[in-house]
Amino acid sequence: MLNSGLQSGFRDILIMVENRFKQEENEKSVSRGIFGLLFTKFRLEQSWNSELPVKYLLKVIFTVALGICYVGSNHRSERIAREIEQLEKEVEDLRADVTTLEADYMFNSKLSEVAEEVKALGLKESRQPPAKIIVKEDEY
Repeated sequence: MLNSGLQSGFRDILIMVENRFKQEENEKSVSRGIFGLLFTKFRLEQSWNSELPVKYLLKVIFTVALGICYVGSNHRSERIAREIEQLEKEVEDLRADVTTLEADYMFNSKLSEVAEEVKALGLKESRQPPAKIIVKEDEY
């Protein structure tokens, strides 16, 4: 009888120790970290023990949707800014090309440059002034 009483008391002590240990572990896990502080500060563990508060669900969904729109807008604006920067560099390169081509065209269209180019074809510059052609009104 003495042994059975000791065994039953020992078993009761083990159960109490286990329960106490689980409670202490739960308290430590809730109080640790930023979410634990939020839970204890706003007493969320009491309201969320039984069920999720549905009355806040619409507001949470709306806030999440606004956050997604904000992030999407940020990404879109950054992408557009990168495209604008790339196009500005391309325009700058094209301007430099146009300036170079215009300078080459002006240089090659000088009379002395044209005379050198056509010399290879056997043409030469005329030393006589051009003759004026006069057409009478009744001939035309």
